[in-house]
Amino acid sequence: MDPPGTGSTVRRIMLGASLRRLREEKGLAREAAGFHIRASESKISRMELGRVGFKTRDVEDLLTLYGVLDDAERRGLLEMVREANTPGWWHKYGDLLPNWFTTYVGLEEAANMIRTYEVQFIPGLLQTSAYARTVIRLGYPDVPEAEIERRVHMRMQRQDRLTKKDGPRLWAVIDEAALRRPIGGKETMREQIQHLLEVSTLPNITLQVMPFRFGMHAAEGGAFSILRFPESDLSDVVYVEQLWGALYLDKREDIDPYLTAMEQLCVESTTPGGTAEILGDLLREM
Repeated sequence: MDPPGTGSTVRRIMLGASLRRLREEKGLAREAAGFHIRASESKISRMELGRVGFKTRDVEDLLTLYGVLDDAERRGLLEMVREANTPGWWHKYGDLLPNWFTTYVGLEEAANMIRTYEVQFIPGLLQTSAYARTVIRLGYPDVPEAEIERRVHMRMQRQDRLTKKDGPRLWAVIDEAALRRPIGGKETMREQIQHLLEVSTLPNITLQVMPFRFGMHAAEGGAFSILRFPESDLSDVVYVEQLWGALYLDKREDIDPYLTAMEQLCVESTTPGGTAEILGDLLREM
């Protein structure tokens, strides 16, 4: 059985991918599909990317337009509508999260491999609660303490899957700048670096450091993540966070440059042994 919320995200992505395949096989543009269900082309795009909820009537009308008349095939796809609309655990934090990040949390929950490069901060999935609390206060300086704690708790809850038997593989490349930037003071940073040393020994976590001594590298453009899913017919998704929004890329021509950059980063960054050495040196400096 899928963990709560994970299945709904996977079903939404799979249903969207199925609708896109059916539309393309029929040779129809998104605009035509949108007109058929009294919606915009952009809504069809969001549906096909699995980034919005699905109305049963809309899916029924699209299946008819696409020539899907077999009762068994229709029932299977409509059952996915029900499963796709089941709220995930993170929806209880909906009052705290912008829509663009709610989408990411759902994709993160569904992924079986997460590759990430971070420049400014330690990746959220590897932060301690004290470090996360400092970062969140920086981003939300005027909110009540109770809200800060809810945000911290959610970030910690996102990390739960990493320690489960069926958890995803996490491959993180962290710029040395993020390790040396003093977030929350010496004690917070010491605890954070020690935590990185500990989690780097887990079998499903690979941790590398892009050291200062290397100079320029393949990802000078900034942080990004690549999410891969267990279903072979689902494309990877590249997530690029901006100040007040995010980009989600799933077309091959958009994904390939990020895959190339990530591969190059992994070649140029420290080996696991070199990572432990850098982290150990940082602890001694503190």
